[in-house]
Amino acid sequence: MRNGPAEAPPERPLDEAPAEARNMTDDLQALKTETDAALAAATDLRAWDAIRVAVLGRNGKLTALLRDLGKTPPEERRERGAALNRLKEALTEAIDARKAELEDAALEARLASERIDPTLPPRPRETGLIHPIARTMEEIAAIFGAMGCTVSDGPDVESDWLNFGALNIPPHHPARADHDTFYLPPRDNQAPPVLRTHTSPVQIRTMLTQPPPIRTIVIGRTYRADHDATHSPMFHQCEGLVIDRDITLGHLKGCLTDFLRAFFGIADLPVRFRSSYFPFTEPSMEVDIGWDRKSGELGRGADWLEILGSGMVHPRVLANCGIDPREWQGFAFGMGVERVTMLKHGMADLRPFYESDIRWLRHYGFNPLAPTMLHEGV
Repeated sequence: MRNGPAEAPPERPLDEAPAEARNMTDDLQALKTETDAALAAATDLRAWDAIRVAVLGRNGKLTALLRDLGKTPPEERRERGAALNRLKEALTEAIDARKAELEDAALEARLASERIDPTLPPRPRETGLIHPIARTMEEIAAIFGAMGCTVSDGPDVESDWLNFGALNIPPHHPARADHDTFYLPPRDNQAPPVLRTHTSPVQIRTMLTQPPPIRTIVIGRTYRADHDATHSPMFHQCEGLVIDRDITLGHLKGCLTDFLRAFFGIADLPVRFRSSYFPFTEPSMEVDIGWDRKSGELGRGADWLEILGSGMVHPRVLANCGIDPREWQGFAFGMGVERVTMLKHGMADLRPFYESDIRWLRHYGFNPLAPTMLHEGV
């Protein structure tokens, strides 16, 4: 065989050319070739979208050719329109196919980059937090539990007798007024039931069902028609009741002093008792703690801050519960759970307690796995 230049392949007859090429003019074939090359060069969906808009968009090249179809001579318009429609179908199919290829490539790349290594330890998940009110109630129960107190509970809706009458609260007392108390519709011509204004009805229930000696605390929701930065229509109270023989004011003072110093974590917290008046105790006393009015620091400064009420259980209250006041006596006290929580943690406004703001809870919430620690002095 003699050497020489390779022979050129025979030209393909015109009737063997691709159908789409035979039915396109030069400008349409050029647009098809240009678009195919651009799609092949597109490496992401952003580049693909730019090509789609440039070809099929409102101001795209194919759109412009379709818009100019009306300028074509009538004898050529039909053939030209058919060729444009075939080109549009071919370009749309090519563009959609390339989009699917790019989406598959992007998914593969994402799966490769986000692959999980099972040999590594799991990423720690965010745990829930204990609400400050719930935490305070746990601490109160723990401290008084160490003093031998049980925890009692009762319903939120009480009778007029349990909420007022048995506690020696007279009919003309301001606490019975509609503007201060939430009453429910009356039943069977009886006094209307009431959303309890304090947790004291549980003390009455305890004395009616449990013979002395009694050492218990009551923690729960209470309701009063009041609402501002330091008051809420619904809030929480903690009350304590101790009934035994030979109980004195000294026992009351020692119990509350130890509790306040343990709760606030200040071993030398100043505590002061002032005479006051409550219908259900006699004598009655307000309890103050030392603080600095300017800085708000507890246990420092020369100022006093009222924090709770207390006193010896009124003999009439004991008699109302079937307990002989000549044989038994005791003391009781009550405090607002939100109030002591705000003082302990430096909170100025009561309302965020009930706003369900997760950011607030992340700041003031407590680790649910952390135990309630008893402080020195209990």
